Amino acid sequence: MSALNPESDVARLMDRPAANGTVEWIGLRGERRAPLQSVNEAEAVPEYGLEGDHFHGQGDGKRQVTLIQGEHLDAVGAFLNCKSADPSLARRNIVVRGINLFSLKDRRFRVGSALLEHSGPCHPCSRMEENFGPGGYNAMRGHGGITARVLEGGTIRVGDTVEKLPLGEEEKEGS
Repeated sequence: MSALNPESDVARLMDRPAANGTVEWIGLRGERRAPLQSVNEAEAVPEYGLEGDHFHGQGDGKRQVTLIQGEHLDAVGAFLNCKSADPSLARRNIVVRGINLFSLKDRRFRVGSALLEHSGPCHPCSRMEENFGPGGYNAMRGHGGITARVLEGGTIRVGDTVEKLPLGEEEKEGS
């Protein structure tokens, strides 16, 4: 977590309530390069990620869960001359709608009953060109979403709320 002075004007602006989002889609891939399988729920496991996903328990823990905004998939689709980009082709675990994921930078947030923490941006990779065709990589630039760590486990379901925690509360929870 960044050391933002909670009394600063920026901290006060960033802590203002934002509309909650909603989980629109969940996808898991059992192994590297495997297609994502759409599921209605997933179990988030602290320090590991989503049960059944190939990233579960791998790496430095920064990329335990990937999230992307449905609004951004709509934009990517428009860049590719279609209505919306297929979330399974974007290779992110969770599609949310109604909350700006970038407002979660350096923050903790609830998705369903799980507590997650923003850990960085989720930049597109060369697979976007494979999955979406020519121009797929450039269509995804700036629209790749975020990565997160699981701090408290819980079930995440399609339709669940995505809620940014106020600065004071986020320090109490999961600490």
